[in-house]
Amino acid sequence: MCSHYQGVKDQERLRRHFGVAAPADPGREDLWPGYVGSFIRRHPLAEVGDEAVPALEALTGMFGLVPHWSADTKIARHTYNARSETVAVKPSFRDAWKHAQHCIIPAEAFFEPDWRSGRAVATRIASADGAPLGLAGLWARWRSPQGELVHSYTMLTINADAHPLMQQFHKPGEEKRMVVILAPHHYQAWLAAPPAAAADFLQDWPAERLLAQAP
Repeated sequence: MCSHYQGVKDQERLRRHFGVAAPADPGREDLWPGYVGSFIRRHPLAEVGDEAVPALEALTGMFGLVPHWSADTKIARHTYNARSETVAVKPSFRDAWKHAQHCIIPAEAFFEPDWRSGRAVATRIASADGAPLGLAGLWARWRSPQGELVHSYTMLTINADAHPLMQQFHKPGEEKRMVVILAPHHYQAWLAAPPAAAADFLQDWPAERLLAQAP
C-alpha cells in the first residue's frame, strides 16, 4: 500500500507531461494521507464542444477519499488506497467507481518500505526515464456541515506478489501491492472509461521502467 508520495510541483513540467494547467494552489509536494495535493480529471464540460473548455482540469484535493456520506474528513487516513479487487463493493469507494470518477494523480515518485534487511527502509520509486508518473485513482467531493466543498482522491492498487520489483516491499508474509501506473497514451482513455472497461487499465507496470533508490 502506498501512503507516501511526491507530487509534481513544477507547473511547466505538469503542463508538458499531462497537458493540463496546475491549480492555483497545487498543495504539498511531500504527501501523506490527509494532506492536500493535486489530481487530474476530465473537465465536467469536456463534451459540450466548446473549444474554450479544456479536456482536462487539475484540482486540489485531499489525499484519501472522503465519500459523500462521511461525517468528517478523518476517514481520509484510511482511504488513501483502493484495492482493485474490492473497489466496486467497498462502501468508501463504490460510488466513485460506479460513477466512473476516474482521476490521474501526478507523482514524481512514491515510497515503499523495504524489509529485506529486517527493518523498514523507506525506498523512493520513480520512473527510470525521469518522467513524472501518472497514477490511476478515483476522486470524490464531500460537503461539510458548514457547507465547505472538499475534493479528495485515492490511489488504485493491484496485487504485486509476482512483480520482480514490488515483491521486495512490505513486511515478510504480507501481501505485496503496487499502485497502478498509467502509460501516457492511456491517460485520456482512463479518464473517459466506463466502469465496465475500467479494469482493463489495472495492470502491472514493467519493473525495468522503474527505479528504486534507498536513502
